[in-house]
Amino acid sequence: MPEKQPHPTLPARGFFIALVSSLFLSTTAIFIRYLTQTFALPALILAFWRDFFVALTLIPALAILRPALLRVERSNLAYLVIYGLALACFNSFWTLSVALNGAAVATVLVYCSAGFTVLLGWQLLKERLSMAKIAAVVVSLSGCVLVADALNPAAWNANLLGILTGVLAGLLYAVYSLMGRSAAQRGINPWSTLLYTFSFAALFLFLVNQLPHGWLPGTASRLSDFLWLGSAFNGWIVLFLLAAVPTVAGFGLYNVSLSLLPSGVANLILTSEPVFTAIIAFLLFGERLTSTQLMGSVMVLGGVVILRLFEK
Repeated sequence: MPEKQPHPTLPARGFFIALVSSLFLSTTAIFIRYLTQTFALPALILAFWRDFFVALTLIPALAILRPALLRVERSNLAYLVIYGLALACFNSFWTLSVALNGAAVATVLVYCSAGFTVLLGWQLLKERLSMAKIAAVVVSLSGCVLVADALNPAAWNANLLGILTGVLAGLLYAVYSLMGRSAAQRGINPWSTLLYTFSFAALFLFLVNQLPHGWLPGTASRLSDFLWLGSAFNGWIVLFLLAAVPTVAGFGLYNVSLSLLPSGVANLILTSEPVFTAIIAFLLFGERLTSTQLMGSVMVLGGVVILRLFEK
């Protein structure tokens, strides 16, 4: 009896779903840029509301569709608290990076996490460091330097905080990614992980915003600042969409694409995210990458592609 062949429309459908997922994820920096520019919303207050709304969206959705995912084993709870802290740190630096660097540059800098992930995996998880991985690290981090304009001494004077937050966001995203691998190895469902990490991250960000004003940039100076948007209904809608579209819908569609495509193919398609972000940022905010930054962007994405092609 001949072996059953996969349905011919599945790869095309999976490709389309992965591409839409990448498009949704690419709007993260766009929403953040709009809120910080239009309403001058402090970065860490924005990060708090994003994480809070993600949790608020997931709780009723999972309660209706998969109530069992609302519970996790007690032995995994402490790990999820630490994971939530890592997410809170990443979201803080990521939001600050978008506010300081713009949507396009900040998104590319986050993709430097691919190089950091390899190095951290080698040091912390004892993963093998192949020649392909070394090449990916060199190409990716070299591109990161060009995108941040770090070779220009004037950039350090004009945008020191932007450079540092952008690079740290990439490093913290690498930590977040490695903890995601570990969560999967522990057998925690990805939706449960998403719910608990964003819930704990929201709690940590609420506490961080209670620190004395001036300790950290972008925090609340008083409790009433959490309602910074006040009666700006459109601002609250955009803030909610920031949680619902890039995070919940983007992550959900990515999971669907993994059921239709090999993970390596789905991950490669996701590298289109900075391209989408750059196009939207240009159309909405007039952001332009210099020729050096464009070359650096190609190098960063090239490093990601090398990793994806040789990850097996």
